[in-house]
Amino acid sequence: MGAEPDAGSAYTPDRAREIWTSLEKTAELCKKRKADLLLIAGDLFHRQPLLRELKEVNACLGKLPSTQVVLIIGNHDYLKPDSYYRTFRWAENIHPLLDSEIQCVEFPKIAAAVYGCSYHTREISGRPYASAFAPGRQEHEILLLHGGDERHVPIDSRELLDLGYDYVALGHIHKPQEIVPGRIAYSGAVEPIDKNDTGPHGCIEGEINEKGCQIQFVPTAGREYRRLDVEVTEEMTGHQVKEQLCRMIREQGRDHMYKASLTGFRDPDILFDLTSFDVYGNLVELTDETRPAYRFETLKLQNQDNILGAFIRELEGSGEDTVEYRALCEGVQALMETRRG
Repeated sequence: MGAEPDAGSAYTPDRAREIWTSLEKTAELCKKRKADLLLIAGDLFHRQPLLRELKEVNACLGKLPSTQVVLIIGNHDYLKPDSYYRTFRWAENIHPLLDSEIQCVEFPKIAAAVYGCSYHTREISGRPYASAFAPGRQEHEILLLHGGDERHVPIDSRELLDLGYDYVALGHIHKPQEIVPGRIAYSGAVEPIDKNDTGPHGCIEGEINEKGCQIQFVPTAGREYRRLDVEVTEEMTGHQVKEQLCRMIREQGRDHMYKASLTGFRDPDILFDLTSFDVYGNLVELTDETRPAYRFETLKLQNQDNILGAFIRELEGSGEDTVEYRALCEGVQALMETRRG
């Protein structure tokens, strides 16, 4: 919450609210499944939370009839000296672990204990979980951590496994991923906020029993950021390229938001007007990576005695994926435009 997500023009006013909607969906899932625990592995907010926002979260999660909520604080909403996290009075079923060292909350009725720690600064380069072995206070023990890079609690999966927890719930990485199947996983963000957060987002549902821990990903996000590559051919006009892009968006769903690229080869005489391509208002990025479909051998023969022919001879033979080939295309285009001018 509290983020300003990338959004196409059609969704800009609604995207921030959709993050709250995903939290509400997660709460409803807890009710439906009669979940014992809801674990929040940091960065509940993308910035310092406002008091009214904490009240909203408290109202949403405090009504869960059979679910205990355990949360830690991450690097985005870290515990500043004047943070509202420090003084806020949560509902009885919500348990923040605010210490900078590993602490614990126990739930004897379900024979479970949850351990974790919070950020008091923007960065933690150390590993607060080092030597924090599961002490066996309860039959089932879970560790909550926020991190995964050198400036934010570096994660060593082997070391985490050796600590002996039944499950380690990780936060910080926005995309869901299992690090060790059934033992260590990132749930990711419940709602994507950045155009690079492609793919489905949601939460992880799990169960710990005598057979171990079984987890599965449950999507909750209303929309996804998706990548589209539109293959352009020399015969296509700008209108045809736009129609192809619109057709691909319709096929994948107009509710999603797209990071699109035009690839392939275009008529050298055509430059696409990208400002007209966002027909549905859901393009968060559109780039033109096409190359002019020059016939270099023909151009070289036609311009043997001038700078254009010399330039082609200098760079010809380069692979299409090389910097030299791109320089060849751009250089020929510039020289051709100079001649037309």
